[in-house]
Amino acid sequence: MQLHWHRRDLRGADNRALAAAAEAAREADSSVVSLFVFDDEVLDHAGAPRVDYLLDAVAELRAWYRDRGGDLLVRHGDPREAVPAVAEAVEADRVVWNTDYSGLARQRDAAVRQALAAADIRRESFHDAICHEPGSITTNAGDPYSVFTYFGRKWQDRGKDDPYPAPEPEQLVEADAVGVDAGSLPTLADLGFDQPEAELLAAGTAAARKRLAAFCEDGIYRYEEDRDYPMRKSTSRLSADLKYGTIGIREVYWATEEAREEASEAQLASIEEFQSQLAWRAFYTHVLWFNPEVVSKNYKEYNTEIEWENDAELLEAWKDGKTGYPIVDAGMRQLRAEGFMHNRVRMIVASFLTKDLLIDWREGYDWFRQKLVDHDTANDNGGWQWAASTGTDAQPYFRIFNPMTQGERYDPDAEYIKTYVAELRDTDPEIIHTWHEASLTQRRNAAPDYPDPIVDHSDRREKAIAMFEAARGE
Repeated sequence: MQLHWHRRDLRGADNRALAAAAEAAREADSSVVSLFVFDDEVLDHAGAPRVDYLLDAVAELRAWYRDRGGDLLVRHGDPREAVPAVAEAVEADRVVWNTDYSGLARQRDAAVRQALAAADIRRESFHDAICHEPGSITTNAGDPYSVFTYFGRKWQDRGKDDPYPAPEPEQLVEADAVGVDAGSLPTLADLGFDQPEAELLAAGTAAARKRLAAFCEDGIYRYEEDRDYPMRKSTSRLSADLKYGTIGIREVYWATEEAREEASEAQLASIEEFQSQLAWRAFYTHVLWFNPEVVSKNYKEYNTEIEWENDAELLEAWKDGKTGYPIVDAGMRQLRAEGFMHNRVRMIVASFLTKDLLIDWREGYDWFRQKLVDHDTANDNGGWQWAASTGTDAQPYFRIFNPMTQGERYDPDAEYIKTYVAELRDTDPEIIHTWHEASLTQRRNAAPDYPDPIVDHSDRREKAIAMFEAARGE
């Protein structure tokens, strides 16, 4: 018997460890049973939107197994106890799983390995979530890359595996057949979470494949030109699917290669730009693997600590989408409403928090961790430290987004802003994009319920530069 332990790979197809289990079972004329464990230590770092999405994805995966005559066992507790206990109960010859890359996950997996070794049960893990495992793309000297450009070129040039096959139905086995209780799926309340306020996209492989197909029919061909405009809908919306592994990275990559075959010469750059985003995802995963401390520490060293101001009232205004900067507020309200935020807007709100409000990036990272469905430790940390000028290959500290200019450039008709900021729906875009310059009378006449800017961007820009120069010892 082969036991596959699902974590961030909630799918049957293009799942490397599951495919390896199925192959071993075929050779031994045996079977495969799968397991998911709701781990309280992981849940302590989660938010309601993410857990709600997770529950739906696990439910869909269990249905996938049962439709094929198999099962997904479900447990709630410490994997160090649950995994060996299930392995012994089903008389597993081997336990397999796909590698996760955060420090917390690596500590958990090491402890599970030790527990399985103590029970004399074989175990094996596989790199699956990214196309090229950490350490496989390095500098000529053999060191991990800290600059994306060179990493990205090598990532693009490297061959990619084909998607791994799903187990055949005859290789799967029901819980009753191995004499164990399948376990029931917990509810949000069982796991200690309230119902999220956000309205989430459908979870699971079927929904992910539908999003991928729609993107490869249209958005991918406009991606380079339109991806920074939140209302042009040229992005894939696969971020949560890749985070939870409801679709495999190889399936996504090869779908983009199929789109390339249908592309005109002018559209090839858009496909390559999207593939570059997949490479960025891998880059940040490599960075996290070699530097697990970046979750709570600056990647880039400064001579002295950055003296963040960390004003609690300003932080709350940012979280609530009440800063008086329309594009920032639209993004923060989209986050609450959907558990998602457009990538360009993520950069804008992150720059605003760290460079205009002078608040530590860790506060923003923590809020995103609570509210984003697609929160991924490597990607979110990389993005926040990029915006805060503290990370690898980060934006220079003196390059500070002007939130008004960004709004006017990427949402010229204020469609995105009006979608999420109700107080501005009847306001002329020209007023919206010059809100910081309008007089108090103009603001009250145009949108009496929308707040005044909580800070002056020009003043805060100078303060931010001075703050970073002080940390640099200048």
